[in-house]
Amino acid sequence: MLKLLFIGDIVGRPGREIVAEKLSRLRREQAIDFVIANAENAAAGAGITGAIARSLLDSGIDAITLGDHVWDQRGWETEITQIDRVCRPANLPKGCPGWDHQIISARGFRLAVFTVIGRSFMAMKADCPFAAADRMIEQLKSQADAIIVEFHAEATSEKQALGWHLDGRVTAVLGTHTHVPTADATILPKGTAFICDVGMTGPYASVLGRDIKAVVGKFIDGMPRRFDVATEDVRLSGALIEISASMAHAEKIELLTVRR
Repeated sequence: MLKLLFIGDIVGRPGREIVAEKLSRLRREQAIDFVIANAENAAAGAGITGAIARSLLDSGIDAITLGDHVWDQRGWETEITQIDRVCRPANLPKGCPGWDHQIISARGFRLAVFTVIGRSFMAMKADCPFAAADRMIEQLKSQADAIIVEFHAEATSEKQALGWHLDGRVTAVLGTHTHVPTADATILPKGTAFICDVGMTGPYASVLGRDIKAVVGKFIDGMPRRFDVATEDVRLSGALIEISASMAHAEKIELLTVRR
């Protein structure tokens, strides 16, 4: 049996700090073989930089995935091509820089991961996530022993639909983007682990990681405000998955939350 920890959207400095503080011990205590993390909000809550990506990889993350904020930081479109173990969403236009998947290994077991972005209520230009996932699975099934799909999407219906579409063809379909951990972690009938959202890694005394007063004010009067990253009640949130090495099926999935 192998263990994978998929860490949900790392938000700003608080999210980065709790990963640096907790991950090494967590890997050791839980005997975790693989750690994958979405870090598209790691730089001040929007995007990522080369320095931040390297620091997260140094903290014990094996592969970094990204989402709709992938290009928010100036210069990242160049830096992404210079850093191993980082991948941008696979259903972006073909001309976008960066890798569309990563393959990591532990104990002789090869684990592939890719992200697709949803199209319901999402403004980013992206191809059909269902067709893109089908294409990526065909490409990767001979290169890896198991495949993990991150679905960075807004609508729970779209996330559930992709889970059912891929059941039995991948080891896990894990939702991100909405920052709120959901209570629907399950193993689908054909052996694929699924959850609508693994939650965020960052400050939970917030509105999706941002300062409460500013966000509430914007909802009330509609006036533009700066949404600073909040700082309180910092948690690491993710999904812990047990994988059968012989079958490449998920045997167990549970939501994992670590507080400071």
